[in-house]
Amino acid sequence: MARRTAEHPVFAQRLAFARERAGLSQKQLGILAGMDPAVASPRINQYERGKHEPQLKTAKQLAEALGIPAAFLYTEDELLAQLLLQWNGLSLRQRKDVLKSLEKASGTRKPTAC
Repeated sequence: MARRTAEHPVFAQRLAFARERAGLSQKQLGILAGMDPAVASPRINQYERGKHEPQLKTAKQLAEALGIPAAFLYTEDELLAQLLLQWNGLSLRQRKDVLKSLEKASGTRKPTAC
């Protein structure tokens, strides 16, 4: 993934990366996310160029259409971004196993309530 610059915010870079990874055109992504086909491509293009950033609801719809967690689109931490993509591909059982391993490695315990 390209490095983030002031002219190209992290959201824009991660959206373009995820769309290309999914093999979708800008128009296809916009339509899958529920946008009007007439404006889907220009809107996604503006998001990817960093001209505009969508509202959280739209970002969640884009993430869902891409099959990724919305948090991936916003994190500036590259390792966390990679972790989110990997986590997303795990089964519930695998996620629980990974969480147990992380808790053991960090010496922290699972919180009892959120």
